[in-house]
Amino acid sequence: MSDNVVSTRTQERCVTSYAARTQYKPGVVHPGHIKVKDAIDIHAHAHAGQQDALDLVKKATRAEMKGILFKSIVGNAGKAVRELQQQLDGWAAQEGVAPVALFPGFVCGRNDDPVSAELAEKAIDGGVVALWLPVFNHANTMHIVGSRRELIEHDMNAQGWIGPLSWEKALEHGRYNLDESGELKPEVRDIIRLCVERDVALFFGHPTHKEIFKIAEEAHKSGLKRLVVDHPYSPFLDVSVEQMKALAPLGVLFNFTFDELSPLLGVDPQIMYNTIREVGVEHFTLSSDAGEPLFPDSVEAMRLIRGYMEAFGLTEDELHTVCTANPAKVVGMELDS
Repeated sequence: MSDNVVSTRTQERCVTSYAARTQYKPGVVHPGHIKVKDAIDIHAHAHAGQQDALDLVKKATRAEMKGILFKSIVGNAGKAVRELQQQLDGWAAQEGVAPVALFPGFVCGRNDDPVSAELAEKAIDGGVVALWLPVFNHANTMHIVGSRRELIEHDMNAQGWIGPLSWEKALEHGRYNLDESGELKPEVRDIIRLCVERDVALFFGHPTHKEIFKIAEEAHKSGLKRLVVDHPYSPFLDVSVEQMKALAPLGVLFNFTFDELSPLLGVDPQIMYNTIREVGVEHFTLSSDAGEPLFPDSVEAMRLIRGYMEAFGLTEDELHTVCTANPAKVVGMELDS
């Protein structure tokens, strides 16, 4: 873990946050005017035990959002999202509203699946528009927060949680994108080439800083146009402003999430805003990373993170960049001029 400080003491935070919240006057924020019109959420969850996908996309449609990219959903991602879109389209036609566009994503190396360009390509053939490199079963995650017992013991019936592992133990049980010489593994290079060939987005997952720079350099060299670091201020990534400035010229977008702002991580929204302002609005997106029962649903999470950034100083044009224009590039959506 670096010395990157993204939170502040409550008393100190109050100085900036109280001014922001008392001066932020967006108008009525509950349906039908919910302040997320035209937003595209590029990181939403609806797998087992999380938010209900159909209920969510109906709410997003009512709020006039443009799109949602599902990082996870119950069932096969491509098929599940196609069927969900069909259900939504039928409902929207009856209601006389324009349905939000839905996009499926795919996590490479999920559970016991190998990190494989072949599996990734099958997912793309099924409609996936974005790939994630390993996340919760990456060695970095296991080292920082631990893991579900089933992944450590390789027994899907095992219950409970095992706390942070030593780096050596985490490497034994988790995923890692580099080989023994410190270079990208062939399968990771293959996935990067696949993203270029099929024109899909690549999210970094939960890698170490060394991996982040190796992936970014290879992707830039290969001509990959859509490259995203999720929740850069989460403990899994912990990317500093200076590192963002070094990565931005390689075409990397930084996707700030409600997850970071939530009480579970506690990033100071003033620091998040300052970062966007210092690195450059053109290098950022905002998303929910919502779905868990401890979070609001993705529409409300989008309203909150957008609202925080507006309250602290992003303009309407800048909000369009981080909530609509840049996310549209990630999912490959053409926007009306």
